[in-house]
Amino acid sequence: MNFCSECGEKVRIGIPDDDNRPRHICDACHTIHYHNPKIVAGTVPVYGDKVLLCKRAIEPRIGYWTLPAGFMENEETTVEAAARETWEEAQAKVDISHLYVLIDTTVISQVYMMFLADMPKPEYGAGPESLEVELFAEEEIPWGELAFPTIEKTLRLYFEDRKKGQFPMHQCDVSQEDRDRFYAAIEAEKAS
Repeated sequence: MNFCSECGEKVRIGIPDDDNRPRHICDACHTIHYHNPKIVAGTVPVYGDKVLLCKRAIEPRIGYWTLPAGFMENEETTVEAAARETWEEAQAKVDISHLYVLIDTTVISQVYMMFLADMPKPEYGAGPESLEVELFAEEEIPWGELAFPTIEKTLRLYFEDRKKGQFPMHQCDVSQEDRDRFYAAIEAEKAS
């Protein structure tokens, strides 16, 4: 950030009084600009024994599979964001059950909030951000073609919980080491 979004003057980086982190500060209008994590909201859409996945049509990770999810918008709840993203990416209507997985990804300053959702009908299609959309049974999941470690973690938790018949809320994180391991495994699989 070079200029203040409030008044247009140049900003500087400094630590404001009563703070402990560097921030963009405008000395002209005294605005402190905070950069906070983004919330990614999405669903684990389930129809029968299958989960709905979308093949990404946009970067990052174009051509890789993901659960329908995206950045939350202003003036919407997390549930509304999850349902909207599911419709936008997969053209699927879902009945959201509950917050299922909360994943902190501090290395990229994002928080994933994935909701368990039931698909009343197997009706879906590729939205503008998806190349393909498909229902997958556990043994059909393209594990080596998943877009993000957060998606792999969410799917593995779901299939473990399905065997137990209980779907509690999970809180976890994805570290830099987790990310490095995930992407290295995908590259190794592509090379073989």
